Amino acid sequence: QLQLMESGGGLVQPGGSLRLSCAASEFTFNYYAIGWFRQAPGKEREGVSCISSSSNTNYADSVKGRFTISRDNAKNTVYLQMNSLKPEDTAVYYCAAGALPTLILGDYDYWGQGTQVTVSS
Repeated sequence: QLQLMESGGGLVQPGGSLRLSCAASEFTFNYYAIGWFRQAPGKEREGVSCISSSSNTNYADSVKGRFTISRDNAKNTVYLQMNSLKPEDTAVYYCAAGALPTLILGDYDYWGQGTQVTVSS
């Protein structure tokens, strides 16, 4: 079974940057679409960005122009570069693998445990 592990979260000041990584346990990861989702306290989990197996990308309106998703299939890893971070970006960030590159939770079969991102001065 595919296992995913996120890393790279932490505390950053508003306007700062972080790069999240999503590493997979096996090479079949390269055939999956990967999505990044986030869940803030008291809110529902929402889609942030996704990337297809051929590296087509999509973003939520709230992060367009600030976040960039990419993948390195040789390393079985997907990255989420987050720039110009805002306090409202504070959440637990999850990566997930599925057949289709969407921002819909139900389209993903495998999930990581999440990494906390806190944007605060």
